[in-house]
Amino acid sequence: MSYFKKHGQLIEQAVEAIHDRGFYTPYPEHHKAYGEDGMSKGETQYHSHLGKRFDVLENSNDSAQWVGGEQSPYTDEALGVTYPSHNAETWVSRAQAVRKCWKKTSADDRAGLLAEALDRLQSRYFELAYATMHTTGQAFMMAFQASGPHSNDRALEALALAWHEQKRFPQAIAWEKPMGKSSLVLDKNYTAVPKGVGLVIGCSTFPVWNTVPGLFANLAAGNPVIVKPHPMAILPIAIVVATLRDVLRDSDLPEDIVQLAADTIEAPISKNLAEHPLVKLIDFTGGNAFGDYVESLSGKTVFTEKAGVNSVILDSVTDLDAVLQNLAFSLCLYSGQMCTAPQNFFIPEQGIREGEQLIPFDEVTQRFKQAVDNIVNNPKMGPGTLAAIQTPATLTRVQNYEQLGAKVLRIPEPVEQPGFKNARSISPAMLIVEANQSDIYSQELFGPIFFLVRTKDTTQSIELAASLASEKGALTCGAYTIDEKIEAHIRDAMEDAYTQVSFNLTGFIWINQAAGFSDFHVSGGNPAGNATFANPEYANKRFVWVQHRKLRS
Repeated sequence: MSYFKKHGQLIEQAVEAIHDRGFYTPYPEHHKAYGEDGMSKGETQYHSHLGKRFDVLENSNDSAQWVGGEQSPYTDEALGVTYPSHNAETWVSRAQAVRKCWKKTSADDRAGLLAEALDRLQSRYFELAYATMHTTGQAFMMAFQASGPHSNDRALEALALAWHEQKRFPQAIAWEKPMGKSSLVLDKNYTAVPKGVGLVIGCSTFPVWNTVPGLFANLAAGNPVIVKPHPMAILPIAIVVATLRDVLRDSDLPEDIVQLAADTIEAPISKNLAEHPLVKLIDFTGGNAFGDYVESLSGKTVFTEKAGVNSVILDSVTDLDAVLQNLAFSLCLYSGQMCTAPQNFFIPEQGIREGEQLIPFDEVTQRFKQAVDNIVNNPKMGPGTLAAIQTPATLTRVQNYEQLGAKVLRIPEPVEQPGFKNARSISPAMLIVEANQSDIYSQELFGPIFFLVRTKDTTQSIELAASLASEKGALTCGAYTIDEKIEAHIRDAMEDAYTQVSFNLTGFIWINQAAGFSDFHVSGGNPAGNATFANPEYANKRFVWVQHRKLRS
């Protein structure tokens, strides 16, 4: 069954949106667009998985071991879901066995099939939301948007880009060279040949959003894929993989074109998969140590998103309260457990200019603290914004904030999550450090730990932010200035560090957000990662052009 006729217009619109870079989404982000009873049905679907085997991923149960160790950050209870597990050789041999079949499927048919999977996933957004909430600690609305429509955006972007790159050149031409009274004619064929088995290694905090770009780009380019999720966040991406396998089966194609390879913290298989000689492509999202290891592997095409130290440069503003409210929400959102969340806020020791008035450093920091307190102490906003801490290790790190040796501005405190007695939820720790205390603030401290760094002046703030991005990596940078010369200085400095800058954000747009079809996520130019969601290289490095020539007789 070919789905391209059904979804071809959507794919072409996505390609147009990629080139235009304007706002575009075929998937509304508001949950009301997906049915009045969607929330209750989704919760029921989520609960139907608990304590059971997720057996739709396995064609034969004979050889599989069943593993699972997910635990809800909201209830502190095990989900009890288990998934089929094999050794690396089994996963890779299955993928290799279906490689030629998927390679011979046309680019149109592959793209149409993937778009059909995204279409079907819309009916599972609420199920995905609850699965994401209870594996990552995200609040329900973030989980719905991030693992639902926003993930669909990024997946469609990746598949459309890969489809477009494969359509860049003609499949066949008659090449004719005049030779005097005669001519030389060659029939030439150009084939986009997929590189081989792809491995996509997911992360624990955004198991769908960070996984689907590489997954869909690989599949669209003709590569079978093994998805290796984080052991503590399997269920959300398992739902996506199951949906893809359903569409493959309905299309009379092998389901093993996409597989989910689950493992446990105690018995990881990522290295065994990554080092297998038949695995040719690796997408990785996660920490620097394993990311550096993946990048060091020879004979692989690797796409990474690793950790970074994101900064905000504060120089001058029109409305300080509006700025601090925006930044307070940015750092509270999902308790700082976002790769795009700011960690370091560089503030000149003389303070920040608000219009014609200079606001002293101490007043700025106190007003910043108050802006955070206003969110945390708001019973309707605070719990849902902060959500829950994904891992006990992150919670322990925040609780041990005093060991960092910084001046304490705000003490982190437990936050009650309505309806959940044992939620791992805590408010932000805000610490004041001097510019020369870089040993404290120059490493990523994942979670709700934030530094207000006192600098000599804005020039030093810019130097520190740029050097951190160059040396440690950064995915985002925020800047606030009403001085055009300083804005140009910041822009130039951060471009040299290959880091995007968001200037003067207030209101309902935050530094954490990256919009599909418009925002490039990760530049690929600093240590925070070597790939970009999604530029042409993200797609065309997954296949190679092979040509054939035949002399026409």
